[in-house]
Amino acid sequence: MTDQAGAAGFTEPSAQRLTTRETAERLGVKPETVYAYVSRGQLTSNRAPGGRGSMFDATEVDALARRTGRREPTAAAGALSFPTGITLIGSDQYFFRGVDATELARRHTYEEVAEWLWTGELRPGMRFTAPAETLAAARRAVGALPAHCGATDRLRVAVVAAAAADPLRFDLSREAVLGGARSLIPTLAAALPTVAGEASEAAARPGLARQLWPKLTGRPADEASLAVLDTALGLLIDHDLAASTLAARVAASARAHPYAVVSAGLGVLEGPLHGAASGLAHRMLTEVLERGGAAPVVADHLRSGRRVPGLGHRLYAVEDPRARTLFALLAEVPRAAPALAAARDVVATTTRHTPLHANVDLALAVLSVSSGMAVEAGETVFAISRTAGWIAHALEEYGERPLRMRPSGQYTGPRPPQPLPIDYAPGSQ
Repeated sequence: MTDQAGAAGFTEPSAQRLTTRETAERLGVKPETVYAYVSRGQLTSNRAPGGRGSMFDATEVDALARRTGRREPTAAAGALSFPTGITLIGSDQYFFRGVDATELARRHTYEEVAEWLWTGELRPGMRFTAPAETLAAARRAVGALPAHCGATDRLRVAVVAAAAADPLRFDLSREAVLGGARSLIPTLAAALPTVAGEASEAAARPGLARQLWPKLTGRPADEASLAVLDTALGLLIDHDLAASTLAARVAASARAHPYAVVSAGLGVLEGPLHGAASGLAHRMLTEVLERGGAAPVVADHLRSGRRVPGLGHRLYAVEDPRARTLFALLAEVPRAAPALAAARDVVATTTRHTPLHANVDLALAVLSVSSGMAVEAGETVFAISRTAGWIAHALEEYGERPLRMRPSGQYTGPRPPQPLPIDYAPGSQ
């Protein structure tokens, strides 16, 4: 089997054929996007009878829909699927508003990528600033938390404090939402405690990455390491309708204000199968370095029936393009060499048993381990970065019909009518 849909060029004679319009509707994209899939080898087009237009194999289209997470009419009743103009995920790459996301993140700062996602305009030199009153409120709230609280706990509290400090938070106009987002994101980073005093910074890179670095590690920053962090922030801004993004859109559909939308996203992100997954990869890489190789560590995971962290992704049959991009940048950081070699060892060892490729959690783990960051550092990067994506989806959802996300439950309880339950009073026979 080939990863590229239709690359073999074989179609069953009896297969259902779709027109370009039908294919676009099934994928939830515009007709011109269908031909973009054809040019990338992800769909095979055939000349329609009479030579006018193109026809597509329905089976092939449905396979592409499953890989990209796009609309699929054969999905179970109640499944949520709707058009979005923010992110398109292909078989081995993804795009922000039609632009290669990995190239965008490598060439531009996080703030510039966020502006592109929000407005479709590239604004070189864009910087976000936290208002003094909002930041003070967030820091007071975060400072009152118990010492054992994790970074995501602090971020959730910081969002609530920032919301309380904004009396106009219910203004859902585009400009108001964008203004709030530009102040909320730096507030989240600045509200986190510094790890070990302000680390000396030899690098000149401005922006959120530089502000966030001393919140993640006490080691001095250098230009190459900041470039990795800044690129990671840009890469993680959005990834279509991931679980946390869906939660954010549901909140926006109910016309929750942007701070509540971000709170909804953070609540889902904390799960071990989403934002917290990089922490599992961090622990694994640390163990690989301690034991001198990946074989015993991978063997322990396989023996206990646990999945190997940082490997595999339901949307990519090859290496996650976000991981590929970060690995290339990490190769330019000398102190990352041991952790990067350990990650490659994990991939090589695991693929002897199952064909899994690295995902972005493994790349984040290389960054956190090699930079002396805490286990949860990758989750922190993920959460702050994805805040911009949740805002982008909120803006899109605010333009839709309110409360449109109302799937129907499939009741499996006792068939009514049932008798009222007997009220057994204490001491009754």
